[in-house]
Amino acid sequence: MTQRKLPPLAALRAFEAAARHESAKQAAEELSVTATAISHQIRSLEESLGISLFVRRPRKLELTAQGRELKDVLEDAFNNIGAAVARLRSTPQRQAITLSTTPVIASRWLLSWVCMLRETHPDIDLRIHASHEAVALDGITADIAIRYGDGRWPGLVAEKLLDNTFIPACSPLLGLRDVSELPRHPLIHFRSSPAGSGPLDWAGWQKLARVPGLDVSAGLVFSDETHAVSAAVGAQGVALMSRELIEDELAAGRLVQPFGPEIKGKAFYLVYPENRKHDPVIQAVRDWVMAVPGGVCTL
Repeated sequence: MTQRKLPPLAALRAFEAAARHESAKQAAEELSVTATAISHQIRSLEESLGISLFVRRPRKLELTAQGRELKDVLEDAFNNIGAAVARLRSTPQRQAITLSTTPVIASRWLLSWVCMLRETHPDIDLRIHASHEAVALDGITADIAIRYGDGRWPGLVAEKLLDNTFIPACSPLLGLRDVSELPRHPLIHFRSSPAGSGPLDWAGWQKLARVPGLDVSAGLVFSDETHAVSAAVGAQGVALMSRELIEDELAAGRLVQPFGPEIKGKAFYLVYPENRKHDPVIQAVRDWVMAVPGGVCTL
């Protein structure tokens, strides 16, 4: 790469300001230096170039032909630099933030409202980490999360979002009305891992309901709650689901709650590190999540 052999920038700036104002004094005021300093920079520039840039008149600097040529070039260059800097300053710096939540919360609650965040904070790039695992909020794996629990996580701010009431739900096409009919229909299960279960399962529900002849180990098993919801809507069986997450299907009549009992589960909370509660990006995403319809708080 060819190296540019340019005079010092300070000398070029001093000359350009003096040429524009035709005055060392006014150039000094613009650049917040003394008139003596301006004169020194101009003489240094003239010596390095081996030419005279000004004809010194009483109370006025008059450009030579070479001075006018250099002034025109520098004026264009400094204008271009100023315009580029202004554009860069006005362009918001994009910031990425990762929100961790369960797949069902992501797909059935948040994704429809991402437009709200995009409209109010177009400079924020939201990354959604869908998992049933409570990942570290270390700024690497995730920054902020929606979790279900008791609201107590050391070192984290926890704000309640949604209740979590589990109900039996199925398609009205099944014609199911009485709990005694339940053993004749397949049960739909959600288990987040082969060895685990969802927040609440049919075994826990059966302890309260005590339905004769109900085999809570049989039926369809899904590792994703959204698939369990789809199966229930498709009349493939009866699911035990969070009422708060199937409100649209219940309101539209695609799902019904034929009977009880209902089981109160742990609520959903928005959580983020205590030491980042004043972080503007955290607060922007927090305000968006809290304003999503269906949450406890609407800002």
